[in-house]
Amino acid sequence: MDKFANVTLSRPRETVQARFPDGRIFEGPVGTPVEAFVRAAGSDENAPTVAALVGGRLRELNEPLYRDADVTPVTMSSADGALIYRRSLTFLMVVAAAEIFPGADIYVDHSLTFGAYFCRVDGREPFTREEISRLEKRMRELVEEDAPIIREEVALDDAKKLFQERGDSDKLRLLRYRGKDYLTIYKLHGVQDYFHGYMVPSTGYLRTFALEFYTDGFLLRFPRRSAPRVLQPIQEYPHLVSVFRQYGGWLRHIGVRDVGSLNEIVAKGRIKEVVLVSEALHAQHIAEIALEINSKTKARLVLIAGPSSSGKTTFARRLAVQLKAIGAMPFPLSLDDYFLDRDRTPLGEDGKPDFEALNALDLDLLNRQLLDLMNGKEVQLPVYNFKTGKRETGEKVKLSRSHIIIVEGIHGLNPALIPMISGERVYRIYVSALTQLNLDRHNRVSTTDTRLLRRIVRDATYRGYSAQSTIASWERVRRGEKKYIFPYQEHADVMFNSALVYELSAIKSLVEPLLRQVPPDSQEYVEAKRLLAFLDWFLPCDCVQEVIPNDSLLREFIGGSILREVFAPHT
Repeated sequence: MDKFANVTLSRPRETVQARFPDGRIFEGPVGTPVEAFVRAAGSDENAPTVAALVGGRLRELNEPLYRDADVTPVTMSSADGALIYRRSLTFLMVVAAAEIFPGADIYVDHSLTFGAYFCRVDGREPFTREEISRLEKRMRELVEEDAPIIREEVALDDAKKLFQERGDSDKLRLLRYRGKDYLTIYKLHGVQDYFHGYMVPSTGYLRTFALEFYTDGFLLRFPRRSAPRVLQPIQEYPHLVSVFRQYGGWLRHIGVRDVGSLNEIVAKGRIKEVVLVSEALHAQHIAEIALEINSKTKARLVLIAGPSSSGKTTFARRLAVQLKAIGAMPFPLSLDDYFLDRDRTPLGEDGKPDFEALNALDLDLLNRQLLDLMNGKEVQLPVYNFKTGKRETGEKVKLSRSHIIIVEGIHGLNPALIPMISGERVYRIYVSALTQLNLDRHNRVSTTDTRLLRRIVRDATYRGYSAQSTIASWERVRRGEKKYIFPYQEHADVMFNSALVYELSAIKSLVEPLLRQVPPDSQEYVEAKRLLAFLDWFLPCDCVQEVIPNDSLLREFIGGSILREVFAPHT
């Protein structure tokens, strides 16, 4: 029998197939939107689908399918899905405000950890409670209408003309240095705007939200990934809000309103001035914290905590330098040396050792030794051997009563860490990169993205890790932060914002080559591509690295820090 006998002449197929992860295959006419296949497959009502991976690439649901493809739903419980939902919800709010409050400019300033954006209005008095209720009512009307959100690709010159006529100076600044000759804009109810990233196909997807009056602005509340259909209770974060406002003041002082204005500064050769002023503001705040600690006569223990890549290590050492400069005697101590032996480490939900759990530390030994050190007794410190997973004997130490012990670790703000030590003897510091420099008034720069980019550069510089491996571990890191760090941030006596206004321009040329090495067929490629698209808005400034002080917090990530061997923890 001829092995080619079953090959016959055919016509082009008029249908395409979508293959879902569970093995089911759905078929429809060529050009059918991905949304139709997703609806046919059904989705989890508790975690609605808002986009899809088509052939391993993130796509909007209204994307037409022209060839057979593997389709994986992207739900609101995923990082990409959550961003798409929040971005679309912001557009809904902007459109509703344009309809009922023409001339009012909405600014999305920063996020709050319970699931909200703090927003404010410019060009008029702040919204009253009654006006906020009217705005929410109009948003809900648009949701019930299930109005389409239309994506359009326009020539860059046409986009500039649109924003020029509307008086959107922030978007014009952003577009001035765009390298591409087109721009993707979205349209809803005749309102056109630029948003960085994908949207849901229609307003009917945006059912879970609320607006709330909040100090001199208002909150746009949205669900967290862990419960995509539920709004979390509002919590008060006075320290966090205060830090964001302090940073906003710093931006105004430096003369940087958004990424567009930062790019103007880079283009005009003024970035060195911004670097020096930004670093001076950091130095000033660290000095103020050192004076505050030294003024508390009973404070003998400083605990420093914060999420990954916030610059805690460099901050702790710069704080030690400042304490030394004013006559105090800092003594850095490593929390890692108090790990239990590996075979005694508690197990996590996955059955594996959970080294980030509080009970992975020998809390009894830690508390006893801290008390003895503060009371002037001699202590034999432990040393944890990470190769053997065993605790070994370290050096003997005896401190004077004027010493200040500095401990950095993820559990520093958890009251259960040091239950034996009186609160008046402890000073707690929360460190994080709380970025408030946004692309424009509607497009936020995520604080999480800033930290991830820092970590990618640091892992490549000091640990030899690829961007792919760093991205792959980031979700696990984020889970640990949400469980062990963020719930305790308001326990801090002070918060230190480690964000530097110039840093993304400075590290762009370092991180982009790393992101481009992520294989296109890998799961991490979608995130790498998103980060590259985000960085595309920043003008690079390689020359700035020669100006960055060698004790800058940014040096912890890009290399060249003079503090790597200074005031290291004693073991």
